[in-house]
Amino acid sequence: MTLDFNRSVIEEFRANNGRVGGMFEGARLLLLTTTGARSGEPHTVPLGALPDGDRTLVIASAMGADRHPAWYRNILADPEVTVEDGLFVQRARATVLEGEERDRLFARAVEADPGWGDYQARTSRVLPVVALTTVSVEPPRMSGGEFLAAAHAGIRRELDLIRAEVARSGPGALGAQLRANCLALCQGVHAHHTGEGTMMFPALRERHPEIRPRLDRFEAEHEKVAGMIAALKEAVSGPGGEREAVLAEVDRLIADLVDHFDEEERWLTALLDGV
Repeated sequence: MTLDFNRSVIEEFRANNGRVGGMFEGARLLLLTTTGARSGEPHTVPLGALPDGDRTLVIASAMGADRHPAWYRNILADPEVTVEDGLFVQRARATVLEGEERDRLFARAVEADPGWGDYQARTSRVLPVVALTTVSVEPPRMSGGEFLAAAHAGIRRELDLIRAEVARSGPGALGAQLRANCLALCQGVHAHHTGEGTMMFPALRERHPEIRPRLDRFEAEHEKVAGMIAALKEAVSGPGGEREAVLAEVDRLIADLVDHFDEEERWLTALLDGV
């Protein structure tokens, strides 16, 4: 990709909290900043992201070119990187996967998106798979109300993406990467509601006692959502991982979270901007 094209994607990503249109509409992207192996200067690129439990995978495909991309050569020299996911900026460590682990996870990526296989077929080099593990997270650079809306938008976007993936997966068991995507969504919703319950709501209760009943209601809804998250995890992790069961749980989650998010934003956005 040209530098100008990359720059336009990076600008759109940052302006829209991780959402990019055009050829990347509906794709999971992140921005990876490495330190130039020769220049020592920061080097930022947009990359496709593959959830994998507590880490994220990226593939040094260079669209099937015969030469490794510059960002990959940079991490070999310095594995300390910065990752932007649209909401948070994270310091992370990059690890190049090898052997059976690399092969298994690359096969999982190809199962989810055959485009990775097409890239591999274009070149004789083995496309590296790199795991990014978070070391620390910077505080969001936005107001409380903006953060709430952006976090909700990200979860909504991921729910829609997963629903579409499950719907087109065909009958039978889900693929391994789609299961990983579902489990990452469950982890993300849990982390968001934990943050609200331990940090956001206590601050609002102290400053705005008049909305305590409303906050109590939101926390009760969190408990209900937690039950649905548990049901989705069970459907995904069970022996079959059947498409129909997972699709039903995703639809339940979408229906409840959309209303819940709308109500939270209606009641809390202006108040959060004052905290």
